[in-house]
Amino acid sequence: MTGMRRALLLLSPLLMGQAKPVLVPDVSQRDIEIAYSFTGAELLLFGAILYPGGRVPTERDADIVVVVKGPAQSILVREKQKIAGIWVNAAQTRYLSAPSFYAIASSKPIDTLVDDRTRAIYELGLGSLQLSPDTNTPTPAQSRFSQGLVALKRRTGLYYEAPRAVEITDGVLYRARLRIPARVPVGRFTAETFLIRDGRVLAAAVRDIDIRKSGFERFVARAADRDSFAYGLVAVALSVLFGWSAGWIARRF
Repeated sequence: MTGMRRALLLLSPLLMGQAKPVLVPDVSQRDIEIAYSFTGAELLLFGAILYPGGRVPTERDADIVVVVKGPAQSILVREKQKIAGIWVNAAQTRYLSAPSFYAIASSKPIDTLVDDRTRAIYELGLGSLQLSPDTNTPTPAQSRFSQGLVALKRRTGLYYEAPRAVEITDGVLYRARLRIPARVPVGRFTAETFLIRDGRVLAAAVRDIDIRKSGFERFVARAADRDSFAYGLVAVALSVLFGWSAGWIARRF
């Protein structure tokens, strides 16, 4: 027992040196409400890196990557082809679990921090998203449809990358700003933070963000979700009413 205890005492400094750092992340807004005047929001993600033994690195020896994801959704992607001079929907595929929103910020370009395998495991970067396409889609076409889906989401501002957008101060404190567009979907979002050193993910932490409608928009969304048939009838009736009213006004004046 004495020999084992002595060996543990001798090894304890080495074991402490192998302990991994811990991330303490936070976000500026845990709840984002969407009203009629909502034009988007700027989300501040910040936190600290706690190193073993409370040591402070003499120089920055790690990098930070922050990923904000929206709730997964099923998306149908159609491919248009020009036939006889007319653009028509041709092939199509469905993605069973694609993030409705995806934004990634990093202290350096993500492809310089980790290899392809690590990017695929943690879904770091738009080229590494696990979109779960329908199994009926031919394999050669999956890549084409995936690129089309990502390109479409990028044009609407729902997918984007922000390399070098994470600022690290004294190797301990970090912060990044990400833009939430006006067309963002509602639901439970996640803000994931990764600490990376020498191509390996040393630590990770997650914070939740709730984005929901408020006021009249919330009432309309809940009505459409709870009673879609009645909501459809009311929408059609209002459209007819507004159309008739516009025609009546035009005839009078």
